[in-house]
Amino acid sequence: MDTIQLAAQGGPEVLTPTELPTPEPGDGQVLVRISAVGVNFVEIYQRSGLYPVQLPLVPGSEGAGVVEAVGPGVTEPKIGDRVVSTNLAGAYAQFALAPAHRAVRVPDGVTDEQAAAVLLQGMTAHYLLYDSYPVKAGDTVLVHAAAGGMGLLLTQLATSLGARVIGTVSTPEKEELARAAGAAEVIGYRGVAERVRELTGGAGVAAVYDGVGRDTFDDSLASLRVRGTLVLFGYASGPPAPFDVNRLQAGGSLSLTRPSLMHFVATEEELRRRAGDVLRWVADGTLKVTVGARYPLAEAARAHADLESRRTTGKLLLIP
Repeated sequence: MDTIQLAAQGGPEVLTPTELPTPEPGDGQVLVRISAVGVNFVEIYQRSGLYPVQLPLVPGSEGAGVVEAVGPGVTEPKIGDRVVSTNLAGAYAQFALAPAHRAVRVPDGVTDEQAAAVLLQGMTAHYLLYDSYPVKAGDTVLVHAAAGGMGLLLTQLATSLGARVIGTVSTPEKEELARAAGAAEVIGYRGVAERVRELTGGAGVAAVYDGVGRDTFDDSLASLRVRGTLVLFGYASGPPAPFDVNRLQAGGSLSLTRPSLMHFVATEEELRRRAGDVLRWVADGTLKVTVGARYPLAEAARAHADLESRRTTGKLLLIP
């Protein structure tokens, strides 16, 4: 089968098209014929060496497709079912294995591409807004990179919960996307804290949802109201430098959290609850999925380079 393999850590060029045998499902596993793969920053972190991984590696964990075969003991899902998972063992491939209990059926009304584009980021938005800082009607929150795949979902969901969203973007085209997703105010990346104070009458925001990291960290802290929460969920620009925790007290008894999806879908019940909500919202039109670009599997390196540039909008997909 066609795969993309990571044999050494480095730039996008280390992602190499490689032929490997099609795996066979073991106990409790399903084999999925992949039709669409979600490209995520975690794969960039693994490729660059920010997150240590065992090499060689077929990257990727998020994808949708059809169950091709099932291992011993598997009764659900069945062969022929459409499924999506964030637990695929090497999604940058034509076929990949997943634990049966971590494969979620794709409902009617949701395409494979939509499912692959929304599950990981949709469940991330779900726990960020319901758990990391439970947003309330009337809250004003700051969403960085509001026109990216993650930012568009956060903006839509936060707005649907009654929050006022201030979004950051880098271009006029991205501003249009963020506003269409529900952002009440859209600003650039210069003077963020000052603009946020202006837009909130000097008070600051209840929470900042920051997937950018190093480049926005200081402005994020400075944008918070008293007892506000900085939810740092990603490092698109790299991890922030170590900082003095006394800054949290000096800034107004602030809170800082660095959450990870795996801790919020640790049980099957929690996975299916969050996934069920996200896919239902897509099916009924509550949540609109924006696919920014599609790449042939062999062009995974180009997809990585584009995502790292932070010039993309929406979600990037690989198509085997």
